[in-house]
Amino acid sequence: MAVNVYSTSMTIENLSRHDMLAWVNDSLQLPYTKIEQLCSGGAYCQLMDMLFPGCILMKKVKFNAKLEHEYIHNFKGLQASFKRMNVDKIIPVERLVKGKFQDNFEFLQWFKKFFDANYDGKDYDPVMSRQGHEGTPPPPNPGTIYAPHNVFETETTFLRSEELLVSDRSGVKVRK
Repeated sequence: MAVNVYSTSMTIENLSRHDMLAWVNDSLQLPYTKIEQLCSGGAYCQLMDMLFPGCILMKKVKFNAKLEHEYIHNFKGLQASFKRMNVDKIIPVERLVKGKFQDNFEFLQWFKKFFDANYDGKDYDPVMSRQGHEGTPPPPNPGTIYAPHNVFETETTFLRSEELLVSDRSGVKVRK
């Protein structure tokens, strides 16, 4: 069974995002460049397997996940492994899969503390555990993309993942 940990401002170590990312990459031999890329859930599944071998079926983890429903699949597997090991943490899946820095950084901070409280130092081969999958991180959340319709038109289009906004020269934005 797992040792549960609880985060408060007094109990969180002040590791930088770079230190946290280096820890994930070193532990799992992965090429993540941004905290937001942890939104796929694959790295957490593998870290859980590192702590408690066999608590999660690694062959079901989608290491090359690129779409939100694949991320959700991974987090469901992680939550099931938490339940198996009696971990008292509800994963904020809906927030994590959006790929926002703050949500993913907060969860990573908690997970690092959980990992440190439970890791016994045993050897672990992360590449073999992934069955050779590279564990390619998902592309970072692109945010807003500027895309002009036509250089001769008066409108400019801004694309976001949730909506389409059109701005005319007056600066008024209309949802379409």
